[in-house]
Amino acid sequence: MELVSGCYEQVLFGFAVRPAENWTAVPDFTHHAHTASLSAVAVNNRYVVTGSRDETIQIYDMKKKTEYGALLQHNGTVTCLEFYGNVHLLSGAEDGLIYIWNTKKWECLKSIKAHKGHVTSLSIHPSGKLALSVGTDKTLRTWNLVEGRSAFIKNLKQNAHIIKWSPSGEKYVVVISNKMDVYKLDTASIIGTISAEKRISSVRFITDSVLAIAGDDEVVRLYNCESQKCLCEFKAHENRIKDIYSFEREGQQVMVTASSDGYIKMWSLDLNKIQDAPSLLCEVNTKARLTCLAVWLDRASEIKENCDKAETSSCANEDEQPLITRKRKVCWSDTSDKSTKVEKHVTPKKQKLGGAQQKKKKNLQS
Repeated sequence: MELVSGCYEQVLFGFAVRPAENWTAVPDFTHHAHTASLSAVAVNNRYVVTGSRDETIQIYDMKKKTEYGALLQHNGTVTCLEFYGNVHLLSGAEDGLIYIWNTKKWECLKSIKAHKGHVTSLSIHPSGKLALSVGTDKTLRTWNLVEGRSAFIKNLKQNAHIIKWSPSGEKYVVVISNKMDVYKLDTASIIGTISAEKRISSVRFITDSVLAIAGDDEVVRLYNCESQKCLCEFKAHENRIKDIYSFEREGQQVMVTASSDGYIKMWSLDLNKIQDAPSLLCEVNTKARLTCLAVWLDRASEIKENCDKAETSSCANEDEQPLITRKRKVCWSDTSDKSTKVEKHVTPKKQKLGGAQQKKKKNLQS
């Protein structure tokens, strides 16, 4: 497995983790493909993609350890990226657009004018048929991904900056500043609210009922999603936590945190003793101001990401059931003149990712 994390210093870090060797994490690569700070990262079983304030999406082939290319459609900071299985990627940006990509050929299947302001967050339902997005126009929007159209619009009192489905897809959470509302899908109503002392920066479902929340402080808090009660809290870093990731490996629940203090830390969670603080498995110091985090898991090694449980069956049939039924080689903007084509723009790059020891110093200085 590989810890991948972006930072303000425009660098993508890669650390190879060896669970069989007491969870040793060793530097694997650093890459300086962006010309501005990284804002988002996402993974599937082959690729790592990163979004940046430089308005580009960079693609990395983790099987071959090469830089695959770049997607240049967005005009504005790329704010959110999410894969669905191995065939589709959704991207959102400050241009208000959501693009849907086929990752086999890296074709743009659909361009959606999603929000009047920025797209701040998006989340794909485990079935792959729906997606949610929030933006700076104070709306929460539901998207029918089968037909590629808007299904529902809900007005919010304030701008939300995080939206997230639960693994089962039966509920979702919406974060506005330091408050998180828990919604039930079948009624689209709020069933509870969790409040934090400071702004919430990251949310991760550990299970369908246990939620990890981090914010502009050093503490991670675990909540029961049904009762909204705090189950556990512990100091994880010396500075604010920017992102949380989690997965399951051979029955062991693992949580990963990245902070502005430069550290990436891996924690072991015992769900049977959830009230106890998790134990630290390993940590690495990047000496950079981290912004985003993901863990690339080699599916061939039978490591299973916990939040992919609900989509396992649909991933197996995703070639027969694509998100968008009509595949096109050009992108159409829903609000633009239909005579104007936006060509598929993947800039191919096949250069090797730099070795950590050789490139790290150069990349951080440039």
